[in-house]
Amino acid sequence: MTSTITHSTIDAVWRIESARLIAGLTRIVRDVGVAEELAQDALVAALERWPESGVPDNPGAWLMATAKHRAIDYFRRNKLLARKHEELGRELKTQQEAAVANFEITRDDDFGDDLLRLVFISCHPVLSTEARVALTLRLLGGLSTQEIARAFLASEPTIAQRIVRAKRTLSEARVPFEVPRGPQLAARLSSVLEVIYLVFNEGYSATSGEDWMRPTLCEDALRLGRILAELVTNEAEVHGLVALMEIQASRSRARVGPRGEPILLLDQDRGRWDQLLIRRGLAALQRAEELGGGVGPYGLQAAIAACHARARTAEETDWKRIASLYDALAQLMPSPIVELNRAVAVAMAFGPAAGLALIDRLASEPALKAYHLLPSVRGDFLFKLGCFTEAQAEFERAATLTQNARERELLLDRARGCARALAGPA
Repeated sequence: MTSTITHSTIDAVWRIESARLIAGLTRIVRDVGVAEELAQDALVAALERWPESGVPDNPGAWLMATAKHRAIDYFRRNKLLARKHEELGRELKTQQEAAVANFEITRDDDFGDDLLRLVFISCHPVLSTEARVALTLRLLGGLSTQEIARAFLASEPTIAQRIVRAKRTLSEARVPFEVPRGPQLAARLSSVLEVIYLVFNEGYSATSGEDWMRPTLCEDALRLGRILAELVTNEAEVHGLVALMEIQASRSRARVGPRGEPILLLDQDRGRWDQLLIRRGLAALQRAEELGGGVGPYGLQAAIAACHARARTAEETDWKRIASLYDALAQLMPSPIVELNRAVAVAMAFGPAAGLALIDRLASEPALKAYHLLPSVRGDFLFKLGCFTEAQAEFERAATLTQNARERELLLDRARGCARALAGPA
């Protein structure tokens, strides 16, 4: 039993400490792949020793000291410059002395800088989007290959290969361990935010599988966003993304019924919304607006989410405000998905006929041809207009397009509702 509890504790420590551990080691060895291997070696040592010796008072310091021992061996094996070896030896000695004195690893300048550098390396544009997501979850989220594969319903070998290739690509491209400056910072920051946003969205509305949500992905994305907001304090869109995730995450408990079935926004019990997350989200949105932001894509989406969060009931939702925010978002980030969401807001503000007119303009969009939410939304408008036969066909078509089992059952239930409406009172 003690061993089981200790292994559980080690897993928790790893989730907390792994990112800062890998970041600090990358600064030393200048290779993120090698740094992760050294960190993993320290983890193996912990798994071997802690069940017998107990978890140290400062597990992070223990892991770092152990990893630096491994780093010395690495430098020796690779016959690097003696001066570098001596420098690392002196640093290790200092680290060990401090650990004996029971010091705490704090968020000092080195840690903050190292972690920020690791964020930008993991999300480097030289990597594909899929590789960035996998590597970020591995290095910054502390997830295992198996956990990442399970989260995205991919095979474990596929994810493993993706991570290996990503580290190899970074090494071959000689990506420097640094925070980009000037125009490069904005471009790279956009990539970082995109990765965090993609991870959160996959957790919030799973694209496939048996579950409507994958809460652990939402939690990992939110944690990464909060870390980034503490490290990059003056970028409005960072706070905008955190605001969006905080507010969206506040609804998690209300989005799923007792049998795992989806509960749509207007049907949710708002008493189950997490008020602490809402307050955090509204504070982050205010921070974005104070920085002169709130007008970027994430800030605008957060402002839309805030409209829902501030409404005590679904009927009190300011749909006209939401429609105007979608107008602004469509100007800033034109896309068929944004237009589809704008149509929903317009329908809620001005009636289903107005929304249907916008939807019908999207019918020929190639990007929406296989997108299940287009016929789903169109079916909803048609149902509200009393066109039950047409609505039923749209819901059935949407059900064939979605890859998520829970969502498919929801859509088929909507189709059955159309059939009942056509049949009239029993």
